[in-house]
Amino acid sequence: MHPQKSEAIILQHIDYGESDRIVTFFTPEQGLLKGFARGARKSRKRFGAALEPFSGVRLIWRQRPNSSLLNLQEAELLDLRDGLRRDLKALALAAYGCELVAALFGEGGAHPEVYAMLKSLLDQLNVDGGCAEYRLLLELRLLRLSGHEPHLLHCAVCGGALPEQVHFSVEQDGSLCPACRVPGARPVSLATLGSLARCRETPADRFAGFHLGATTLGEGAPLCTAALDAQLPRRIKSREFLDRLEPLPPAPGGAGHS
Repeated sequence: MHPQKSEAIILQHIDYGESDRIVTFFTPEQGLLKGFARGARKSRKRFGAALEPFSGVRLIWRQRPNSSLLNLQEAELLDLRDGLRRDLKALALAAYGCELVAALFGEGGAHPEVYAMLKSLLDQLNVDGGCAEYRLLLELRLLRLSGHEPHLLHCAVCGGALPEQVHFSVEQDGSLCPACRVPGARPVSLATLGSLARCRETPADRFAGFHLGATTLGEGAPLCTAALDAQLPRRIKSREFLDRLEPLPPAPGGAGHS
């Protein structure tokens, strides 16, 4: 079997035995892959620091007979993204983003737009640190890229127009007009939904330059997280740490929008 080569983002690794590692990584051409790096913890020449989580690398691998794990042969470090490792909020959001991508886009299939989005997020965290806007944008874009974007600007049930104050239901897949409102739906302003819709339409790999108001974050961030939770196949372990460092912002009192 001929060796294969690709740029990749290291999502995580697990130490195996005394010197080996099992590495989960994401590529633009083949999506999520897992490989076995023999001697990775001892061989600085073949791997060095290239297998650290969040690193941008160029990997060479071969298929392993009768195994779902690839045989990783070499790793060239392109970007360690050392800056995000010095900021706890950035580190937590990077781990959250990588775990979400692994959960939503399992092994098999090319996802170049997801790769570009994750690369851009990690690059931004490396430079600027973590913030609530980046988390909201990450979750909103993953909903779209995974094919689960909620209805925002019209009623998810009847398709009708929305008044200024509406409700949002994850179970009903989006915004609800007063006639279609169901128990447990969350109140949200039309202005917040409009802000979310505009964010959703921006390029998936753009994170810089967003400054969202307190109401948009307070109302919109919990909606995005809840909508994403409904699509996840498992609990996201890294979220607990992220929520301790950067709790979801509370919605300001009153109906105003900023």
